[in-house]
Amino acid sequence: MAVFTPVEEADADPFIRRFGAGQLHALTPIAEGIQNTNYRVDTDQGRFVLTLFEARTEVASLPFCLDLTDHLATRGLPTAQPLRDGAGLTVEHLNDRLAAILQWLGGAWKRQPSLANHTAAGAMLARLHLSALDFKGVRPNPVGPSARRDLFEACARRTSGTDRAILDRCSPWVEADPGRDLPQGPIHADYFPDNVLFEGDAISGVIDFYYACNDALSYDLAIALSAWGFDAEGVAIPAALEAFQAGYESLRPLSPAELRALPALGAVAATRFTLTRLHDQLYHDPSALVTPKDPAPFVRRLDWWTRVPLAA
Repeated sequence: MAVFTPVEEADADPFIRRFGAGQLHALTPIAEGIQNTNYRVDTDQGRFVLTLFEARTEVASLPFCLDLTDHLATRGLPTAQPLRDGAGLTVEHLNDRLAAILQWLGGAWKRQPSLANHTAAGAMLARLHLSALDFKGVRPNPVGPSARRDLFEACARRTSGTDRAILDRCSPWVEADPGRDLPQGPIHADYFPDNVLFEGDAISGVIDFYYACNDALSYDLAIALSAWGFDAEGVAIPAALEAFQAGYESLRPLSPAELRALPALGAVAATRFTLTRLHDQLYHDPSALVTPKDPAPFVRRLDWWTRVPLAA
């Protein structure tokens, strides 16, 4: 249950009115998600999402993340525009948390996407990259090389046995930056299937931009391939990888340098998610409502990426 901060209708109503969302009719907890508290908000003006940002959210990054979704929406992408209060702010306090209200996006994520869904998702990621190139906001990658080093060292302080072997496999990639000299821009950085909504076979929403930052565009593609192109156990699905990349390159073909770097970028992406998952396991609070995810499927992705031959 992704409701860490309870909100009653009496608390939410004045907040919702402050953002011009109308009179509250219903406030419904949203169970999915692992980082922030989310409620569905139904008012006389429509449906919205109320998000309360929990302790793990980098507060200073919120204007970048919300302004980026706004920017993309104005360019025709299915991203949720944040509402603004009378002062033009997208974030204010509610129940001792920073909170925002965003447009509701219909649809649901595909638990078993077809190859056509993979192609569409790849093309949408390319659209996102192209549409964001003129976005002026700047945010360094919050899980870049230095942050990965901190995660690695924190994990090392508590590891033994199998966990130590995982860190040994991650070690060559912890501070690697193979995208440094490749085309840069705003990226989603968490483009997993559960962040892409479909109505039928059409994409109806791209959500959860709270890891968005500036980095290599092809690194974002490598993250997405690692998310979409493998099964739940971390075994590669070649047809899915091919379909997603073909969709992406139908709108933004990769340069030869990007193609050569893709396996290394994939290894860095797999390392990033291995370390965050391992850290969450090792430092898990037993009283927390969310169960940490297993890092093993991303270790298998890392092993796969390190075996991929370099493009000519």
